[in-house]
Amino acid sequence: MSEPVIFQKAPMVQAAEPGEYWWCACGRSASQPFCDGSHRGTGLQPLRVEVPEARTVAWCGCKHTGSPPFCDGSHRKLP
Repeated sequence: MSEPVIFQKAPMVQAAEPGEYWWCACGRSASQPFCDGSHRGTGLQPLRVEVPEARTVAWCGCKHTGSPPFCDGSHRKLP
C-alpha cells in the first residue's frame, strides 16, 4: 500500500450542502478534496462521507488526519 501524498498542509474549508461526498484519501486527485479516481493502483481508497445538513466543513488537505475526512491539525506535525 502507498502512503498518501500531502496535497497541502492546511485544511480545505468550504460550505457543504447535504449529500454524499467521496473524500480523496490518496492526495493525488486533481479535484481536491474529492476523489477523481487517481488512487487506482495505490492501494488507497476514497472515503464516503454523508453530510446530513448544510454546514461549513474543514476537509483534511494533508491526508494524514487522525479523524478522516476532517482536519484535526495533523498537518502541523508534518515535515
